[in-house]
Amino acid sequence: MLGKLAKSLRMLGYDTLYFSGLSNGKFLALANDGRVLLSRNTRFVGKMAPDRLIFVEANDPKMQIKEIIRLLGLKPDADKLFSRCTVCNGLLEAVEPEDVVGRVPDHIVSCHNRYSECKGCARIYWPGSHLVRSREEITRLFGV
Repeated sequence: MLGKLAKSLRMLGYDTLYFSGLSNGKFLALANDGRVLLSRNTRFVGKMAPDRLIFVEANDPKMQIKEIIRLLGLKPDADKLFSRCTVCNGLLEAVEPEDVVGRVPDHIVSCHNRYSECKGCARIYWPGSHLVRSREEITRLFGV
């Protein structure tokens, strides 16, 4: 239900876990790890301190990210943009073009010379048109 929000927070460089289908008890236990929990489930409201659980009111993912940035007082940092894997939340690390041969389509290798690899799931990222569109959207929303 908040998967797009999690992906957006990761694009902004925030350490963001996302679990679909997690039991209520395990979900609430994550707060013990010092995490702030985000939920659309009204059953959780009032079950823990307001600084540990935020009920996300917005339905639209773009409005959700704006809501969370505002409520938590976050300041998106240009140096942290696109520093995390949008799939698993792992940190991204620069890799050499020769390290991605055979792991990305040949036409990508011939067009790009900068790549990042997720330390968690080994997914490869490159600065393609999706990155350009995402950066434009982030600039439009947050001025970063």
